[in-house]
Amino acid sequence: MQFGIFTVGDVTPDPTTGRAPGEHERIKAMLAIAQKAEEVGLDVFATGEHHNPPFVPSSPTTMLGYVAARTENLILSTSTTLITTNDPVKIAEDFAMLQHVADGRVDLMMGRGNTGPVYPWFGKDIRDGIDLAIENYALLRRLWDEDVVTWKGKFRTPLQSFTSTPRPLDGVAPFVWHGSIRSPEIAEQAAYYGDGFFHNNIFWPASHTRQMVNLYRERYAHYGHGTPEQAIVGLGGQVFMRRNSQDAVREFRPYFDNAPVYGHGPSLEEFTSQTPLTVGSPQQVIERTLSFRDYAGDYQRQLFLLDHAGLPLKTVLEQLDLLGEEVVPVLRKEFANLRPAGVPDAPTHRARVAAAATAREEERA
Repeated sequence: MQFGIFTVGDVTPDPTTGRAPGEHERIKAMLAIAQKAEEVGLDVFATGEHHNPPFVPSSPTTMLGYVAARTENLILSTSTTLITTNDPVKIAEDFAMLQHVADGRVDLMMGRGNTGPVYPWFGKDIRDGIDLAIENYALLRRLWDEDVVTWKGKFRTPLQSFTSTPRPLDGVAPFVWHGSIRSPEIAEQAAYYGDGFFHNNIFWPASHTRQMVNLYRERYAHYGHGTPEQAIVGLGGQVFMRRNSQDAVREFRPYFDNAPVYGHGPSLEEFTSQTPLTVGSPQQVIERTLSFRDYAGDYQRQLFLLDHAGLPLKTVLEQLDLLGEEVVPVLRKEFANLRPAGVPDAPTHRARVAAAATAREEERA
């Protein structure tokens, strides 16, 4: 199982001081957080993609290329790649290039985003969101899987005998997760291709997460990729820790109360009782995270959101120390002990290259 962090890259004033970082400072902080993730032994760093204030990560591959040069083991991912408004040709080429730069330590998460105006900014219509996601991804798969592509669709100009460059590293494209919190069509798409399904698991109750994950698992089996238990599932999570739970609640409360995404709404206590947000001690985070298995089944990737709502970099780095030293080692052991035989490991480039070689040998035999 893989453990890591994801960032949405918000530039939010610290409610305890009123100070907001500049864009440059926030970008540099995200890079420091990624390098710290490797230092403390995490597996994955993922960044979102946004094209509007107060967010800064408009160019994920630029950021991840920098991180690739300064890490050795960290898997570099997106927590959203906008399959609806990005050109599939550019996605194919950008992420294949990143594969080569990072020696295969790359995957990505397709999503439609949560900012409606991004569609006209890139010449698209939000009413076509689902159709764009389906058509663009179908083209992207062909661009990675086929050396020469001739294609015609509804939303972009046709391609005639086109080859995207560079080709995927070792002939194996980056692994794709399809991220969604509310759209069954995206769970269906992930299942159809045998890709991974990532449920953000931050704002929604367990019953909703169970429903979406179970739909994906059932349809994964329907399309012949394996049993429902063999489907590749990832979950998000959101935590704030101090060794004393009362200290965590007291320190995090002003950030929660003023956060752009959930501030001035339900109380911290209401939100933590109804969603996976966990504010407390490392042991409480361990127990809460292990409970995700009760409604999502055995899964392959767990990502945590740590750097948001104006939390200062020093505090985020302290959170990473707790995560890497006290939480993740226990979660690794406990999840491994609970995992039944036959449940696949999280996908890696090396494992997928080996699987592709085995498949070719079986075809020849």
